[in-house]
Amino acid sequence: MNPQKRQAIFAQLRAANPTPATELEYRTPFELLVAVVLSAQATDRSVNLATRRLFQVADTPERIAALGEAGLIPYLQSIGLFRTKAKNVARLAQILIDEHGGEVPRSRAALEALPGVGRKTANVVLNTAFGEPTIAVDTHIFRVANRTGLAPGRNVDEVERRLEKFVPDEFRQDAHHWLILHGRYVCKARRPECWRCTIAAWCEYRPKTPAPG
Repeated sequence: MNPQKRQAIFAQLRAANPTPATELEYRTPFELLVAVVLSAQATDRSVNLATRRLFQVADTPERIAALGEAGLIPYLQSIGLFRTKAKNVARLAQILIDEHGGEVPRSRAALEALPGVGRKTANVVLNTAFGEPTIAVDTHIFRVANRTGLAPGRNVDEVERRLEKFVPDEFRQDAHHWLILHGRYVCKARRPECWRCTIAAWCEYRPKTPAPG
């Protein structure tokens, strides 16, 4: 895919959604960090249902740590892998208290040192909470980047490197939000809805799907 196509794709995504945002509900960097940790192998909807209840009673590292792993479980048991996630969230809250003054660090290395936080989660927090132009590659972005030809790669790390290289600077801040939403609602895994895709003119996916019926 050439630079002109990439420019056109992101210009169109921006025109359709000038201020994209995560669908996870949060008010502070800490709430965002917890929500993203909980979202692994879970839907944003299920996470939001859980955190609406959780954050009413525990919305800071101190309050989460006071609940502890056992106290978190009743709030998280509707989410997949809830026992592991409860353990990780309780531990990361305590680490934030012990090592970071109760604040979410702005360093990638410090974020990735927290339980349950990998590169994708760190990228989301750096981008969404702190305004860093990072690109968090999840399954949706991996699919869209490969299917469209935007930044094909064999694994998420390769796709991330290529997106960082190829996405024009003016779109870097919001790129991962646009691509996640596009993959979630239009360029779907089982059957992309090419007939209503706003970037179909520049997409290099050949077997475009027709409208049903």
